[in-house]
Amino acid sequence: MRDQVRAADGRALTVERWGDPEGKPVFLLHGMPGSRLGPAPRGMVLYQRRTQLIAYDRPGYGGSERHPGRTVADVAQDVASIADALGLDTFAVAGRSGGAPGALACAALLPDRVTRTAALVPLAPRDAEDLDWFAGMAASNVREYTTASTDPEELAARLIPRADGIRKDPGRLLDELRRELTANDRMIVSDSGLRSMLLRNYREGLRTSAWGWIDDVLAFSGPWGFDPADIRTPVLIWHGELDVFSPVGHSRWLGRRIPGATTTIDPHAAHFAALRALPDVLTWLLRPLPARPSANSSPSEGR
Repeated sequence: MRDQVRAADGRALTVERWGDPEGKPVFLLHGMPGSRLGPAPRGMVLYQRRTQLIAYDRPGYGGSERHPGRTVADVAQDVASIADALGLDTFAVAGRSGGAPGALACAALLPDRVTRTAALVPLAPRDAEDLDWFAGMAASNVREYTTASTDPEELAARLIPRADGIRKDPGRLLDELRRELTANDRMIVSDSGLRSMLLRNYREGLRTSAWGWIDDVLAFSGPWGFDPADIRTPVLIWHGELDVFSPVGHSRWLGRRIPGATTTIDPHAAHFAALRALPDVLTWLLRPLPARPSANSSPSEGR
């Protein structure tokens, strides 16, 4: 089911919903570049778990209007606007790759509404202390993020024609990435069904312009607008040790920074393996929250 929702400032956001319309709501935030049509658990999986999955195009992607100068923190306000329009008081949030920072923004900035949060193959803030941000990162991503920090106009000049080419032939993006994919990732994206879904996702994400992609890179390269250390709701972080697009050091840093976070590192997996982890992550997101200790409980109870 497709919806058109207005953000707080009047921008149009295109939203897609799958699964059980009466089920527990989970927002799934797409990667970069991407769209609401990105990889997601199958409908049967969602109905079995009595889940309503909600995805939307971040500003500038697909059918959502651009929000120039947006930050990672702005994701939380857009998600809140969508939840309000759909009549949802509380919900879980999962973000994969470029969607993971936004999922963490929701956890930090919507503490009374977000029940659980999962960040799969996330990036850490660009200004993270005691983190070599580029260590283990593929050369293409190092180049993009460096340019975003030093010359945003040059970044746009590079990504606009690249997006034009991918729009005409979305397989071109996977072909470009193939030079840097690990053997694990090559095996995963060679699956015909998954490849078809990825191509549809890229085509829709870049259908109108490259600005969603450009604004994502700029947002990840600047101040996020919140501190992950402020998150108090349950957070699951999942990462493949062999990832070269979002290096595993970013998840290790976030796991240390976010109080009580659960960090799962798969030593044999890389970036696209996060797609296979989604069903198990969904199960975790739907678990009941642990009971809060009563006011009369002693500090040692329940340990």
